[in-house]
Amino acid sequence: MTARRHILTRFALSALPFSDAGSEALPLRQLLRLSLFQVSVGMAAVMLLGTLNRVMIVELGLSAFLVAAMIALPVLVAPFRALLGFKSDTYRSSIGWKRIPYLWFGTLWQFGGLAIMPFSLLVLSGYEQISVPPFTGEAAAALAFVMTGLGMHMTQTAGLALAADRATDETRPRVVALLYVAFLAGMLVSAILIGWLLRDFEAVKLIQVVQATAVATLALNVIALWKQESLNPTTKEERAAPTPTFSDAWSDLSKGGTAGRLLAAVFLGTMAFNMQDVLLEPYGGEILGLSVSKTTLLTASWAIGAIAAFALAARWLTEGINPTRMAARGVLAGVAAFSAVIFASPLGSAPLFFAGALGIGFGGGLFAVATLTTAMTLPVTDIAGRGLALGAWGAAQATAQGLSTALGGGIRDAVDMLATSGALGEALNDPATGYSVVYHVEIGLLFLTLIALGPLVRRTDRPSYRPEPKEARIGLADFPT
Repeated sequence: MTARRHILTRFALSALPFSDAGSEALPLRQLLRLSLFQVSVGMAAVMLLGTLNRVMIVELGLSAFLVAAMIALPVLVAPFRALLGFKSDTYRSSIGWKRIPYLWFGTLWQFGGLAIMPFSLLVLSGYEQISVPPFTGEAAAALAFVMTGLGMHMTQTAGLALAADRATDETRPRVVALLYVAFLAGMLVSAILIGWLLRDFEAVKLIQVVQATAVATLALNVIALWKQESLNPTTKEERAAPTPTFSDAWSDLSKGGTAGRLLAAVFLGTMAFNMQDVLLEPYGGEILGLSVSKTTLLTASWAIGAIAAFALAARWLTEGINPTRMAARGVLAGVAAFSAVIFASPLGSAPLFFAGALGIGFGGGLFAVATLTTAMTLPVTDIAGRGLALGAWGAAQATAQGLSTALGGGIRDAVDMLATSGALGEALNDPATGYSVVYHVEIGLLFLTLIALGPLVRRTDRPSYRPEPKEARIGLADFPT
């Protein structure tokens, strides 16, 4: 009987890779409930980077640069993710909570931004039944995007830090890996659901879908944070005691030289993989003639590719591959994916386009997993806590993503204006030219990323960077975004 039970246990652990992510400090049921905050962030990401940018450019007729600038507005608060993480490390409340207050107020910001967003977009597009003063639409839309972005940053930084705090050293890699998969699953499911709901686009239906997303965000996050942090009352003297300064903590984190090179590589790679965020769905709609419902499925394709990359990365890490070399493989996969997207237009092939979107998710996911595995070695001390490390990583990624989104929209608009005016010649007088130039720029950035990764191979090609098989079967030690 004991032998049979042992066999069944081993089978369960191999068939359900996250079944052993729970621990006495963080039971699996509570962990699964906590992971819902990642689902809400993934849902908001689909809404901002997938559905809304397509609707604003194609259905509402807004400039790609204006749309890109709106979506990139959250980059203004992205650098503060490190500060938010540091504050959650050192926050002292009378009841002892550190992460929950930041998770709750992040939820409120995210809910508020999504709640007012559809009305601001209709005003911005000049909806004929709404009469408002000039620039009201721009101001309202900017406020909605900033609020949503700030909420996503705050919620994700505090939530991941809370999960890492509660997990044990043995289960932490699998805990954070589960949260990563929850984020991708949230994107995948919401992309399919939102695409189905908006298969016949109407302004009223857009309002209903976006506000339903806001309500779902609030509900999921309240369920996620409920009773996740124990009460540990502090005295007035403890709360008045001096705390470490941010500059001291940041200096502690950046010791060793690897952190700066790693963040530079992450910044370039994120720029390369995300410049198309605001353009991929409009490209499918304007150039290939795909509907809103079908182009929303591009995000689902991206998520499937990212999940596949995660599974493959777990296997490679188990075999002891150098994580920086694995990051380079992700970059090369991205080069092939963007090439497929470029050739989809002259060939008129929607399947090739969807394959390119899947490849972008695969390459970007492999790059993220690999560089995050390298980030396992960044020093985390009593001064530089886990929240600061997660926040710094998230700041680098979010800043690069915001800048690349705005830059991609600007390049597309400028080149499109030149091409359609005939300034670039008859051969390039085509609506696809602006999109194609952006994708070629992304391929160039991917090669620059390879250059930045080069020195990291020498610094990380040591046995101390290779995970033990027990912890490597799932993959990550920390996943900050």
